[in-house]
Amino acid sequence: MPKISNKGMELPQSAIRKLVPFADAAKERGIKIYHLNIGQPDIETPQGALQALANTKIKVLEYSHSAGIMSYRKKLCEYYHRHNIEITPNQIIVTTGGSEALQMAFTVCLNPGDEIIIPEPYYTNYNTFAKLCDAKIVTIPSDIKTGFALPPIEDFEKAITPRTKAIMICNPNNPTGYLYTREELLKVAGLVKKYDLYLFADEVYREFCYDGHEHFSVMQLEGLERNTILFDSVSKRYSACGARVGCMITRNSEVYAIAMRLAQARLSPPSFGQIFGEAAIDTPQEYFDKVQAEYIARRNVVVEGINKIPGCFCPMPKGAFYTVIDLPIDDSDRFCQWLLTDFNYNGETVMLAPATGFYVDPERGRHQARITYCICIEDLKKAIKCLEEALKVYPGRLK
Repeated sequence: MPKISNKGMELPQSAIRKLVPFADAAKERGIKIYHLNIGQPDIETPQGALQALANTKIKVLEYSHSAGIMSYRKKLCEYYHRHNIEITPNQIIVTTGGSEALQMAFTVCLNPGDEIIIPEPYYTNYNTFAKLCDAKIVTIPSDIKTGFALPPIEDFEKAITPRTKAIMICNPNNPTGYLYTREELLKVAGLVKKYDLYLFADEVYREFCYDGHEHFSVMQLEGLERNTILFDSVSKRYSACGARVGCMITRNSEVYAIAMRLAQARLSPPSFGQIFGEAAIDTPQEYFDKVQAEYIARRNVVVEGINKIPGCFCPMPKGAFYTVIDLPIDDSDRFCQWLLTDFNYNGETVMLAPATGFYVDPERGRHQARITYCICIEDLKKAIKCLEEALKVYPGRLK
C-alpha cells in the first residue's frame, strides 16, 4: 500500500475537534452535550444578509474574479474605513475563510526552516499551516494570572534568530480572550521595524471588545506598510461560520502579487459567500450592540461560575468569546475525553477543548482547557454545573 507523506504524518490533530468521535458516541447513548469546545455561535445571522442570498437571481453561477468580486472588495474598503483602516480594493484578496488567507500568506512569506514568533497559548491551526510550509512556530509564554497579557517584549527579542521571519498576533485573542492594547502593539511594531519582519495579524474578532475597551488594528501602525498582513473573516462577526469567506489584506504590492498567483491557482472564492458578505456589511450597529451585550452577560456567567468551583481559575476575557481556564486535574486530554466517555450528570455532560493543543509544549496546557461561551446563558449554567459535578468524581483530580 502507498505510504502517506512525511509532511502529512506530521500534521497535528485539531485540539478543538479531535474529541468529536467520543462526543458522537455519547450522543448515540442519549447523552446531551453542552459544546464549550468550539467557537460556533448560536447568535442569529443578520437577516438582511440572508435575504440578499434569497433574492439572488443567478442563471449561471460563474467564477468570480480570483481576488474576489470587485463590488465586495469596494464594500470591504468602506467597512475598514469605518474602523480607521484605509485600504484599496487592490490590497484585498477574498479567500475561502480566514484559514485560506493564513495559508496564502504563510506560503508566500515563509521558507522552509523560517520561524514565526507567537504569544502562547495560540490558535492551534496556525501550527498546521506553518508545517505545510515547513516553517516553525516559536512561542513566548503568557501567564494566566495576568489574563494572558502580552509577555515582556524583551522575551520576544531574545527569541529572535537569523531564521525569524515574522511575529504573529491574534487580537482579540483566540484562545485566551485577551485584547492587546495600542501600547502593547506599538512595542511589537518596534521589533518588527528593528529586525524587518513580517507582522501577521488575525483580527477576526474585532467587533467583540468589552468593558469600554477599543480595538486597535495593526493596519493603523505607521511605517509598517510593507511588513503587515491582515487576516479577516465573516464567520464570527456575522455568526456565519458556514459562509466560508475571509480575506487577506496587505499594502505590500509584492506580497499581494505573489499571493494572487495562489488565488488564481485555486480559481476563485465562493460566490454565494461573497454575496452574503457584501450585504452583511450593511448590518446595522444595533445588531452588534445587542450581540456584544449578550456576550458580556455570557462571559460574566462563565467567569463567576468557574471561579466558584474549588480549585478552578478563570481570568476575565476582554474580547472574543473564549477563555483558557485552570483545572485541578492530572491531564486535560484524559479529563476532556473522560467527560464524554465515562461521565454524565443527569444524562448531560460538557465538551471542552484540552489546552495541550494550544501550546508547543503540551505540558504547559496539561491542567488547562479552552472554553467558549457561544451558547445561551441557561445552557452555560448547566454546563458549568456539569463541570462542577465532574470534578467531584474525576479519578485524576488533584488535591
